[in-house]
Amino acid sequence: MDAVFSNLMLGLNVALTPVNIMWVFIGGLLGTVIGMLPGLGPATGVAVLIPVTYGMNPTTALITMCAVYYGAMFGGSRASIMINTPGDASAIVSCFDGYPMAKKGKAGEALAISAWASFVGGMAGMVFLVFLTEPVAAMALKFGPAEKFSLMLFALTATITLSEGSVLKGFIAMGLGLMMATIGLDGQSGASRFVIVEDLQDGIDFLVIMIGFYAVTEVFKNFSDIDHQYNVDAKSIGTVSMSKEAWTRSFMPWLRGSPLGFLIGVLPGAGGTIATFLSYAVEKSASKKPEEFGHGAVEGLAGPESANNACSCGALVPLLTLGIPGSGTAAVMLGALMMLGVRPGPVLFEQHPEVAWGVIASMLLGNIILLAINLPLAIPLVQLLKIPQRIMLPLVLGMGFMGTYFLNYSSFDFVLVSVSALAGYMLGKLSIPIPPLVLALILGGMTEQSYRNALQISNGSINIFYEKPISLAFLIMAVISLVYALKRQTTIVKV
Repeated sequence: MDAVFSNLMLGLNVALTPVNIMWVFIGGLLGTVIGMLPGLGPATGVAVLIPVTYGMNPTTALITMCAVYYGAMFGGSRASIMINTPGDASAIVSCFDGYPMAKKGKAGEALAISAWASFVGGMAGMVFLVFLTEPVAAMALKFGPAEKFSLMLFALTATITLSEGSVLKGFIAMGLGLMMATIGLDGQSGASRFVIVEDLQDGIDFLVIMIGFYAVTEVFKNFSDIDHQYNVDAKSIGTVSMSKEAWTRSFMPWLRGSPLGFLIGVLPGAGGTIATFLSYAVEKSASKKPEEFGHGAVEGLAGPESANNACSCGALVPLLTLGIPGSGTAAVMLGALMMLGVRPGPVLFEQHPEVAWGVIASMLLGNIILLAINLPLAIPLVQLLKIPQRIMLPLVLGMGFMGTYFLNYSSFDFVLVSVSALAGYMLGKLSIPIPPLVLALILGGMTEQSYRNALQISNGSINIFYEKPISLAFLIMAVISLVYALKRQTTIVKV
């Protein structure tokens, strides 16, 4: 307990510097705006803003990206409540009861419930993060090449099996990502692999690919609605506050949703969508009036919203302690940090404790700032939904291409980002998920090197992977997740 307290004090000393406070505010505000605009979302926001973090020290860069991440979790429900259109996938559940509340003239109360639920979930997730990261990081220091390979294999498998859609299509996405990861010079032999043009000699910059897949692809997807403009009646919102009844009905959903969301977030690939749907199911089953759900039940909004923000904290556990992103947004953050020369993982807490604990402590400050933004500024923020797509989409496209050039100052990156954006659009049409591809692209090189190093240690024997207990445990978890996904998919097909 003393060690945790001293680490938290170290983190607060880092987080409470003027420059970091400023970037927590800026990142949180931008995240809130990005999260509430339909068609964008936290991954897109972080990808577009990556060039902004260049020139920052790694601690400030990660604090900023985290603020954008959980800021988007705060803002995602705004569009769900006001126009029945979720800002991102994790805000879909907020439409179920948030929009009916708005139609009944309780939009202000719904916005307040969402803000307070996000605050409670974020603070609870931060507390869990404080007590879990150090033990997990200490355990991860014992990992050798075999354990690292099995861990990454489990992360890739879990990302496929826990995400929505066909398992086969998930494996196709992972295969594409692993193929792209092999392009360039081999890290061990120095051999040139799949280098069609000289610009690919150093491999594919995954940050360029992520900007293409997340930012530019979203512009293509929304182009058909470029003339669309949402009608938002700000006068109908009323006072953004919670009644006594709403406080009473929200308390237990917050207590149930926060730990549930955090645990789901720790699982690689699970994400906020699963957390919110599961929380909604829990609240409906626990309610004495389940017939109210879908018609403006307070519990149907409070529980999922707290789970959503706690989930974003949970996704940071594998990112910070193992170097494995727990969500698509965390994958973008991992790529950005690697470009800044910081490799998240167990050694981060030993070599750069100010980075790890500075980020964790900044979440305390960030959630307070976001509550202050989302309550008094709720009505002005909702007005942003009136911005027409024909203005918003070109801005996102311009920022995406400008950010791409500033990464490496290479005109060839324009080709990569354009090709990846078109590929992302086509994959979306085929319902092939993007997160497994992105995760495989990021982890592909490390997975290959860990596998080859393990075989060198064992003189070519694969027994090393199941003779080591931790490695065997991850392999069993990978098999279980795959069997679960296949069984779930078979059940869905039968239904």
